[in-house]
Amino acid sequence: MAEQTTSSIVIQAEPAAVMAVIADFDAYPSWAKGMRRTEVLATGPDGRAERVRFDLDVSPIRDQYTLAYRWEGDHEVTWSLVESSMLRTLDGAYLLRDLGQGRTEVTYRLVLDLTIPLIGMLKRKGEKILIDTALKGLKSRVESS
Repeated sequence: MAEQTTSSIVIQAEPAAVMAVIADFDAYPSWAKGMRRTEVLATGPDGRAERVRFDLDVSPIRDQYTLAYRWEGDHEVTWSLVESSMLRTLDGAYLLRDLGQGRTEVTYRLVLDLTIPLIGMLKRKGEKILIDTALKGLKSRVESS
């Protein structure tokens, strides 16, 4: 079983506002570092994306991949890799916890495995950088909206 990397951040917004930004895949290229293009391939009955294709260009990963999403209200979204040429695994989650007073703790969990060999320590460091960059971008986007 692959190891999981986790990190959290506090955002000055209600969980629903945070989840709205997470669910707005069309806007990802404007705030998610390395995200060149996104395309929602399928939506569920609630209107949220169930499958999304991403074009990513962030060293050392340059890839087009598709993720399947599962939404749990405004408090959790999980995803898993459907297809990719460079990634073997890309499973993750955003977990939102209402802290009250308009603040939300966002925890990002990620399991990443590449088709190219990479030393475990370097992979964990890459995951940590990816997660921290994503959380900071999310915080900036939500708080500036």
